[in-house]
Parts: sequence; C-alpha cells; structure tokens
Amino acid sequence: MRLVGCLTVRISDGWGSAARDAAESAVVMEVTTARDRRAPAGPVRRVARLLRGHTRVQLGLLLTGPVGWLVIAYFGALLVLLAAAFWQLDEFGNLLKEFGFSNFQQLVQERVYRTITLRTVTVAAAVTLTTAVLAFPIAFTMAKVATPRARGLLVIAVLMPLWASYLVKVYAWRIMLAEDGVLNWALQPLGLRGPGFGNVATWLVFSYLWLPYMILPIYAGLERIPDSLLEASGDLGARTTTTFRRVVLPMAFPAVVAGSIFTFSLTLGDYITPQLVSSTQFIGNVVYANVGVAGNLPLAAAFATVPILIMIGYLLVARRLGAFEGL
Repeated sequence: MRLVGCLTVRISDGWGSAARDAAESAVVMEVTTARDRRAPAGPVRRVARLLRGHTRVQLGLLLTGPVGWLVIAYFGALLVLLAAAFWQLDEFGNLLKEFGFSNFQQLVQERVYRTITLRTVTVAAAVTLTTAVLAFPIAFTMAKVATPRARGLLVIAVLMPLWASYLVKVYAWRIMLAEDGVLNWALQPLGLRGPGFGNVATWLVFSYLWLPYMILPIYAGLERIPDSLLEASGDLGARTTTTFRRVVLPMAFPAVVAGSIFTFSLTLGDYITPQLVSSTQFIGNVVYANVGVAGNLPLAAAFATVPILIMIGYLLVARRLGAFEGL
C-alpha cells in the first residue's frame, strides 16, 4: 500500500464522533486514490494469477520445451532410423522406400555379421566387468575411507581424464601400444611384449576411456550407504569379506548396473577406437562403412538396431533382477 502525502489528524477530547468519522473518510479516500494510480497488471502477471494453485498445469508448461525437443529430435530421429532399416536398394544402388525384411535376413544369414556382433558384445562385456572391478575399490575409498580433502582430490583425479579430448587419449594409447612404443620398451627387460594392435588393445583402451563413467555412479551409491550398517556388521562378528558380500555389494548393485549401462552401451556403439588400435571390425565400423563408403543406408540402419535391441534386453534383465529399485 502506498500513501501519497501525509495526513495528520489530531483529535482532542472535545471532538465528537463526527470529527473522527471525517478524519477516517479522508484517509480512506487518499489510500483509494493512491491504489487507483497503480499501473495495470501486465500479461505475465495475469498469466501468473491464472496459474496460481494449478501445480500440474505449471509442471506441464515447464516440461513442454524439453519433452518436445526429446520427442522431435531424439525419438523422431530414432523412428527415421527404424524406418530406414526396412527400406531397400535396387540393383543400381538407388534407394527404394519400400517395406521389406531383406536387410535383417542378410544380417542373420551371413556369418560375418554374426561374428562382428558376437565380438562387439564380448568386448563390451569384458570392458564392463573390468571397469567394475577397477572402479569398486576406488569408489569405496572415495566414499568411506578418504578424508573430505582427499575425497575432493580423488574426485578431481577421476574427472580429469574426461577433460581431455577423446581422440588425444586414443592416439596416446596407439603410440604406447605400437611396436616401438612405451609399453614394449618397459616390458623388454622382462622378456615380455605388449599386446600390440587387436582386440586386447581395444579392450584396454575402452576400459581406460569408460572407467570414470563406472567410478562416479558406484561412488554415489556407496556414499548413500550408512556407516552404521558397516559398523553393525563388524560388531556382530562379520568378516570384511562377509560384510562386503552381504551388506555392501547388494546395496551398491544398482549403482554398478547404472555404471554398466554407460560402459556397455558406449562400447557397443563406438567405432573410432577399434579403427585406430585394431584391424578388426565392430558394429560401429560396419555401420559407418555402409553409410559413408558403401552408401547402403538400409543395411546400416538395420545393423544399428542390433545394439538397441541388445540394450533393451539388458535393461529388461536388470529390471527383472531388481537393479533399478534403489536408484
């Protein structure tokens, strides 16, 4: 409320009720005049008044932009990809937007595609298992052992590799794994040699690249475990291995699954690392070659659906095992 001017009314003991009524009326008129001089409410204020108390409408308007982008840009592109998997190529290599299953039949019948799929899934599973084994002690140290200062330094150390370029890291490993690289130089006095370029090199590079994506979810999951549970397990006479197997691992299992989703899916779709440190092909390499070199978009789209189906099956199994209940 804003009052224009100042009105002082001095009522003496000798004044009657008429004088008091007149003074109150003057104050009310002044306040009403000041209120009438306020600027009218703008459109934003009027909309805010209309939405006041309608929580669901506010939430819907807030999510309209992100959900619209997700539906149009992400799911729209995915639907186009799935549609292209059923298109055909004529004998001259021209694209025919005709429905058919010949691309999927080719993937199933030809042995080379089955071999590539099995190789990709095997390396992805090995990378996931390796990163989980390496990430768990690091994450446990960060969550339960390290002091707050040391925890901050460890988090920075885990995140620091993510600040470097993907290609720089892969080329660094390529130099180390070369015949005259650092790894062979270090192993030569022991009479050993490095793995060179191949599937083992691909597994090593992938494990290095995706390790932070496994450490961070496990660290977040372990940090939510109360210390009192670990202390109670020790007070009841449980050994360290028993506490880990019966208390820590079941409660941290959803976090491990969350990290494995990153490592497994990223390995399934990557094609740069296999191309730089290996001569074998993965699913991503075949998709890239058919799109950029062979010009067979339908076959590339059909093969790109294989990782999608694998991840859907993986997520369904994980959900069946109750891995998402604690997330």
